[in-house]
Amino acid sequence: MTTAALTAPASRTGHDTVPVPRLVAAELRWIFRRPRTLAVLGLLALVPIVVGVGLTLAGGASPGGDTPGGAQGDAGAALLASAVNNAFVLPIAAMVMTLTLLLPLASAMAGADAIAGETAHGTLRGWLVAPVSRGRLLVVKAIGVAAVSFVAVLAMCVTGVVTGLILNGTDSLFTLSGTTLSLGGALARILLVAGWIVLQMWAVGAVALAVSSWTEHPMLVVASVLAGNIVFTILGFLSSLDWLHPFLLTQNWTEAPLEVLQDPMASTMLGEGALRAVCYLVVGLSLAYGRLSTRDG
Repeated sequence: MTTAALTAPASRTGHDTVPVPRLVAAELRWIFRRPRTLAVLGLLALVPIVVGVGLTLAGGASPGGDTPGGAQGDAGAALLASAVNNAFVLPIAAMVMTLTLLLPLASAMAGADAIAGETAHGTLRGWLVAPVSRGRLLVVKAIGVAAVSFVAVLAMCVTGVVTGLILNGTDSLFTLSGTTLSLGGALARILLVAGWIVLQMWAVGAVALAVSSWTEHPMLVVASVLAGNIVFTILGFLSSLDWLHPFLLTQNWTEAPLEVLQDPMASTMLGEGALRAVCYLVVGLSLAYGRLSTRDG
């Protein structure tokens, strides 16, 4: 054998060119086999059922469904009051209720497990030994986190619609303006809110991936994301920081979905919220890629 043959690089076997769809399929199988992922998704799916039954019982005990504070109360409380005997508002109210904590928790957990969790267990190195480029790795992990957020919101949306229709029937699909919607029109508006919330959760997941790429402690990622969510919410209440509010991801999280409940339907806050989410999504994924492309191992 010649010296040139000995020193020539080994030919590629195709092991480093595994198609992205195959990697994504493997990642999704791994994600949706985790007991904690299934537990979180199951609990989120139960929320609309619990809310619907609770509001029905409360409405039956107190006709009119008044809540303390009335129109002057919190937007979330007003939304819950409007969901009494209203199959259209119920799924939206349930999703908005979880938008401040439970849904971000699901996205943060997925982002934490995606990189920090695998780093802690030593399985992330296997992706790089395969080898898989850092960019493809991030794409696969981002799709996995996005899938968890999508399934979480979809599960709440489905159980909310079914619960509302079972408890209140198709004659209870009316807006806050008092107009009655057809079943198709109501479903279209509910899906619009669900899509908007999914986009917000994708932004949270992107931030979680960025934090996850800097540590190997998943709980630190979850704690950091939820702490940031709480801080953003508190800052949103401070009128002295009005100049900062347009940059807060959580701004108008509870108010924007109310636009869908009006007739005619507005879209100002929904549009602003969607634009903010896209910006956070791009920045979060960019930071995650920048870190992954420079870290060792």
